[in-house]
Amino acid sequence: MIQIMPHKRVLRELVLFSGKSILITGGTGSFGKKMVHKLVTKYTPKRVIVLSRDELKQFEMSQIFSDKEYPCMRYFLGDVRDLERLKQAFKGVDYVIHAAAQKQVPAAEYNPFECIKTNIMGAENVINASLYNGVKKVIALSTDKAANPINLYGATKLCSDKAFVAANHLSGAEETRFSIVRYGNVVGSRGSVVPFFRKCLAEGRTSLPVTDERMTRFWITLDQGVDFVVDSFSRMIGGEVFIPKIPSMKILDMAKAMAPELAIENVGIRPGEKLHEVMIPEDEARNALEFDTHYVLQPAFQWWDSEAFVEKSGGKSVPDNFSYSSDTNSEWLSSDQLHTLISMS
Repeated sequence: MIQIMPHKRVLRELVLFSGKSILITGGTGSFGKKMVHKLVTKYTPKRVIVLSRDELKQFEMSQIFSDKEYPCMRYFLGDVRDLERLKQAFKGVDYVIHAAAQKQVPAAEYNPFECIKTNIMGAENVINASLYNGVKKVIALSTDKAANPINLYGATKLCSDKAFVAANHLSGAEETRFSIVRYGNVVGSRGSVVPFFRKCLAEGRTSLPVTDERMTRFWITLDQGVDFVVDSFSRMIGGEVFIPKIPSMKILDMAKAMAPELAIENVGIRPGEKLHEVMIPEDEARNALEFDTHYVLQPAFQWWDSEAFVEKSGGKSVPDNFSYSSDTNSEWLSSDQLHTLISMS
């Protein structure tokens, strides 16, 4: 197989986004802001459309990415729960990145139907609006919590993932193709433990609260997440779940790295939390392929030619009993590496 060199990959991405219209649902979030920055500074899109329901966040974002400085920018108020609004917003759109979701595990446990309306019904609306308007490619952002879920948030994201993969059947011979990107906790994103620990330090606390000293998580930076989504757009055929190879770290080690002088307060696992997260369950190993930087879960479609995909892509099958879990990961963050990631976030 001929390996694609980095400069060739960049050229491929330039062609991929040049003159195209890209819409990001939930575009005022941490991921959306970083993706918009990459699109308007590295590529030459025709339009970059931010769709979200918070007018204040859109106003604040428009002060950074104004349509005067970046003529391609558009801001649409709307909710993924509203199919008719999505049909209007998706007109003339080439690519959709579906980042809108209700993500807080405890909030989802206590407000289940609100989470279902956004994460499941909203996913259906994104699919239908994409098919209605002939969008070429759709990537939906997922989470490690969608694999073997034990909480409502993870269960809704699993339903969403299944819906997006199955949507490739609905498009049939049409051009619209759907794939998933699944990754772990984002260092420095809103609601993550790093800003929370920083807040505790700023408040002058004498201890840091840790849910369980055994707990491990996968970690990725926003930049890495955005780059992986861009790479996945250029790789996707339709139906794949793309999973990056990223390091793990114990929450206890993270707390000690950020504040070695403070005591640790064990506060117990919150409703719906796991000790460890999984991105490839053992039951899905038969569909998994390994690459240098990532894994791919192949769809179980009749028309999917696994042998041809393996030959073309160069992926390797994983063992039958393989699982990609944060506690058995082969790559772990050191304290110095964590501080480097935090400085980059």
